[in-house]
Amino acid sequence: MRLLELYIHIPFCKKKCKYCDFLSGPSTADERESYVKSLCQDIRSYAHLAEACRVISIFVGGGTPSTLTAFQMQQIFSAVRATFVVEENAEITVEMNPGTVDREKLSGYKKCGINRLSIGLQSTKNRELQILGRIHTYEEFLQSYQWAREAGFQNINIDLMFAIPGQTGEAWRAHLRQVAELKPEHISAYSLIIEEGTPFAECELDLPDEDTEYQMYEDTAEILERYGYRQYEISNYAKQGYMCRHNAGYWQRLEYLGFGLGASSLYGGMRFSNTHQMQEYLKESRNPDQIRKDVTVLSRNEQIEEFMFLGLRMTEGISEKKFEENFNVRLMDIYGDILQKYEETGFMEHIETKWRLTRKGIHVSNHILADFLLDE
Repeated sequence: MRLLELYIHIPFCKKKCKYCDFLSGPSTADERESYVKSLCQDIRSYAHLAEACRVISIFVGGGTPSTLTAFQMQQIFSAVRATFVVEENAEITVEMNPGTVDREKLSGYKKCGINRLSIGLQSTKNRELQILGRIHTYEEFLQSYQWAREAGFQNINIDLMFAIPGQTGEAWRAHLRQVAELKPEHISAYSLIIEEGTPFAECELDLPDEDTEYQMYEDTAEILERYGYRQYEISNYAKQGYMCRHNAGYWQRLEYLGFGLGASSLYGGMRFSNTHQMQEYLKESRNPDQIRKDVTVLSRNEQIEEFMFLGLRMTEGISEKKFEENFNVRLMDIYGDILQKYEETGFMEHIETKWRLTRKGIHVSNHILADFLLDE
């Protein structure tokens, strides 16, 4: 059977954050109800794949999936299990924000089979949360985190953001220590990116300078390592045995299907996504061919490029053996000159049979990865 990951998109949130360019926005109770019904139809329309695939991970993202009730989440997972063979030990993650859950909802989520939570905290300082446009306080986060533990969740990620307007290196280091003391199993730490079309893009912001942001990134790995977190990807840190399996599968190019508005998929050598138009999605969700957009049949070169772009995000790097198994050609025959150039300049290193970015290379990874584009 083919190993498969599922991504389920919930495009709703209480209020859009000032930095967010995701496909999401506020909604009414009726709109959420209609969407869940259509989402379940979307999922069930793939029943023909049930015998060919085995689901090893599910990730419910958004938006803010925790705007849904426990009953709505139960409906979604009932549709999943009625359609697919889900492994007994599959990793099942739901993103949630403080201020959108209570004890009862979290208990209901647990009964759905959800076994991992990803909590969007971003900062331990209420002033910074206000700057970002978050709907919650740090105290509300602590309450939500406690409720999650009481509900039995033993695998929790906390999202943090650095290079926030006005933030100092000292403040960031304090955030890291404060969150690490809570002992979550996983921490994701991202720098703020100013995206076009967001409120932040239209403001003059007092952002940390480049050197400060560089040091914030280095401090993240150093401090979290002291607390027992291993950096396994550019922005992700985990206790032993708690690496996010879903995200690791994405970086390793495992096949996945995306359900919901705008959700992307990689399946059968193709990349495609669902429509971004809500009314079209609600009307045609039971017809995959009608809502499927931007279908790209990946050429061999495009698959090779993706293997490099995604794989080099992982701190363990690219395996020469896996490259040859996938493409029936030696890695060095395709990229030998580029790899040796970056090894000589100290941006990459060769460890046994793997190539990976060095600490110095991670900071200029976008520039380096552009060199791995191939001519068609």
